Amino acid sequence: MVFRRSARRMRWLGCYRLGTVWKALLVFVVIAFAGQLLGVIFNKSWMQPERRHSLYALPSENSHGDSLGSCQPHTHIMFLKTHKTASSTVLNLLYRFGEERGLKFALPVGYQFGYPLPFIAQRVKGYRGPHVAEFDIMGNHMRFNKPEAEKVMPADTFYFSILRNPVALAESSYAYYKNVAPAFRRAKGLGDFADNPYKYYDPRLRNNHYARNLMWFDFGLDHTSNFSLGLVKRGVAAVRRNFKLILISEYFDQSMVLLRHALCWPLDAVVSFSLNARQQMPSGRSGWVVKAAAPAPLALTDKQRSKLREWNALDWHLYQAFNLTFWQDVERFGRSRMESEVALLRTKREVLTRICLRDGGRPIEASRIRDKSIRPFQSGLVKILGYELQSGLDNATWEACLRMIRPEIQYKDLLDVRQFPRAQQPPAAAAGGLPLKREPSILRTEDRGGKRLVEKDWDGTILFRNQSLEQVDSKVRLR
Repeated sequence: MVFRRSARRMRWLGCYRLGTVWKALLVFVVIAFAGQLLGVIFNKSWMQPERRHSLYALPSENSHGDSLGSCQPHTHIMFLKTHKTASSTVLNLLYRFGEERGLKFALPVGYQFGYPLPFIAQRVKGYRGPHVAEFDIMGNHMRFNKPEAEKVMPADTFYFSILRNPVALAESSYAYYKNVAPAFRRAKGLGDFADNPYKYYDPRLRNNHYARNLMWFDFGLDHTSNFSLGLVKRGVAAVRRNFKLILISEYFDQSMVLLRHALCWPLDAVVSFSLNARQQMPSGRSGWVVKAAAPAPLALTDKQRSKLREWNALDWHLYQAFNLTFWQDVERFGRSRMESEVALLRTKREVLTRICLRDGGRPIEASRIRDKSIRPFQSGLVKILGYELQSGLDNATWEACLRMIRPEIQYKDLLDVRQFPRAQQPPAAAAGGLPLKREPSILRTEDRGGKRLVEKDWDGTILFRNQSLEQVDSKVRLR
């Protein structure tokens, strides 16, 4: 007993004496690793003149981090940004990658490509006809229309999108579009809507597409059709034909690994923070987030969840089909290999969280974010959360971290100004990401009676059209 106590004392004394050395060594290792991630420590041969320090142009510390062999990174990319599916986080990846490499974005005149109308090429700012000007990346909200997208994007464009469990999507859609969709506005809560959706839903009313088969609608399919297995098979086949990869929101990290290999991107390019989050809390080591307890208007029983799956049957079967495909892709990739890359991605996210974000990386209410230029857009029943950066960051680190948390609307405005410089825009705004005053561009369209039809979307985007949404929908059928 005496010997064991003496041995413990000796071990404690040894650790005590060496503690300062070990602490110093640990700090050095963490700083060096963080520097590689953020471009603070970099090899100049990887950099190009006039380029900022890049998260994507660094040599990797291991075989998984950067090189994927002899393949070349895809730079022609079209992302169908479906609603309430973590798509804002995916768009942030594309914005960052394109900005770093000086790529040209196909941007909307407002913030969406004429949504909820089917996409047409003329909605792209700077579009002057097929193949007149080449765009590299397109990813803002649209109702998909492949022939029109092909007028804008090069022939070798990589098309991909993302899906989410329709019940979880319905909860998010109800919270976000409560005051926009008439079907949601009339219901006392989501459970009330689920119990008897036909009581509240009228497909003829504008913005009610948010209340039923929203993903099916975003893919350009007829969301009001009566469910049948034949219809589902044709819809799934159309999506498979048009898209090379469909991600799954519930398996976001695994999706990012598949995406980065499909695009031949370095792993650092798909490290992200959750954007446009609502009422969320950390979920442990993954660094990703899950919903906290739902507020009363969003509470659902198991029976109501089942009813929502039936109500959104087209979305449910679409999700099931591509969830199966997703895991087949994971099996082909290799389970062990996937686990290894997901672990590395999460480790890098954790390091970036500690370096970049205040409050341990927890998202906070927009009103608490002191820098008004990075406050997220607010809509619906619950508050949309954002982030604050750590103080004391050097310029290169601050800029890299800011890109990762910049909200979608502000990021689009910044890219717009850089791509289409305005003489009246103060230089500081174009260079430093200051809040930009939106200047609506007006497209004038007259109907047959000579009257101008003017409508505004939920986010304030002005829509001009010469036919009703119902007339347009009647033309969008499965072929």
